[in-house]
Amino acid sequence: MLLKNCKILKNGKFEKVDILIKNDKIEKISENIDIVDENTIDVKNKFVTAGFIDAHVHWREPGFSKKETVYTASRAAARGGFTTVMTMPNLNPVPDSLETLNKQLEIIEKDSVIRAIPYGAITKEEYGRELSDMEDIADKVFAFTDDGRGVQSANVMYEAMLMGSKLNKAIVAHCEDNSLIRGGGMHEGKRSAELGIKGIPSICESTQIARDILLAEAADCHYHVCHISAKESVRAVREGKKNNIRVTCEVTPHHLLSCDEDIKEDNGMWKMNPPLRGREDRNALIAGILDGTIDIIATDHAPHTMEEKVRGIEKSSFGIVGSETAFAQLYTKFVKTDIFSLEMLVKLMSENVAKIFNLPYGKLEENSFADIVVIDLEKEMTINPEEFLSKGKNTPYANEKVSGIPVLTISNGKVAYVDKEEINLL
Repeated sequence: MLLKNCKILKNGKFEKVDILIKNDKIEKISENIDIVDENTIDVKNKFVTAGFIDAHVHWREPGFSKKETVYTASRAAARGGFTTVMTMPNLNPVPDSLETLNKQLEIIEKDSVIRAIPYGAITKEEYGRELSDMEDIADKVFAFTDDGRGVQSANVMYEAMLMGSKLNKAIVAHCEDNSLIRGGGMHEGKRSAELGIKGIPSICESTQIARDILLAEAADCHYHVCHISAKESVRAVREGKKNNIRVTCEVTPHHLLSCDEDIKEDNGMWKMNPPLRGREDRNALIAGILDGTIDIIATDHAPHTMEEKVRGIEKSSFGIVGSETAFAQLYTKFVKTDIFSLEMLVKLMSENVAKIFNLPYGKLEENSFADIVVIDLEKEMTINPEEFLSKGKNTPYANEKVSGIPVLTISNGKVAYVDKEEINLL
């Protein structure tokens, strides 16, 4: 496959190149490559970069295929420019042993159009009591997490981190102290009081992060915080890094884009976990990206049926979808307004993920994996959930206008998504 007329970023400047792909690798990047080949694709001077890597998605299969399947989720991710994703273990069965993990791996092998690497559960059934078969499944999983639930016992978390350190695998945590949730459905603040909805305080997240950072120091383990949302949490991670503790963290697009003030009515589409917090929290997240405290952006793509999302904030399921719109929303809100550079956004969504987890992806260079996304930075669209490739239509951002649209995604040397109106595949 030969991609002609690619616009790439090099040292902060655009350059025009051709990219030759052979099998699953990038063989050559040069100013002009002339090869007579029926697999020549003219990308017409559109922006080309390494495919995005999403360290946090819920693909719902096996167990919850009414919400999403591996096939629909992988196509949605490819449409958003993602070439590698890491799938969360809150499934049925939970991937906590070789037997249960293999069920998930078989579906991924059969149905995914992009590279997908599953997480293993930290504890059996994600109950937080007994460690999963971590040693048995370590070679087949990306890292370990009980995402969807915080590990309540400090001792269980410490034991998991000791094992993670031994196996050279990250322990990745959804941080939530159950005793502080207090039946809430959104952030505890002025807006929750105005709407008459029980709130979840920020300390529900930040206190568990602070605990885990100290446990990670004691265990000498790579500890990664999922979907950070509160200013106190950013502060805790920043302190951990200052003290050379192996802590990294991610933020979601929705926590960067919105805060609780944007919730104008009791609408279940705005229900997510962690919830959108206050304006100061959102500002702290942006500052955390700019000063390097926050390492990566991950979508936390969490599809649900419409029935599960139309019951108001208190009774709806937690979660929104993000695979198909993440880059365009962030490009529109942050790059076009000069808050982030394009180079920074791309790194947050690809290179940095590969770097902190020691993966061989996220590079656009010769001999690297042919994971590539072509983006039309000028193309605009209005977000329409009915057009999503994901089964999940649950987003509060319907009808929002965005630009910077992926039009071609190549994962592992194979076309995973193409916008046929923009790119002509012969």
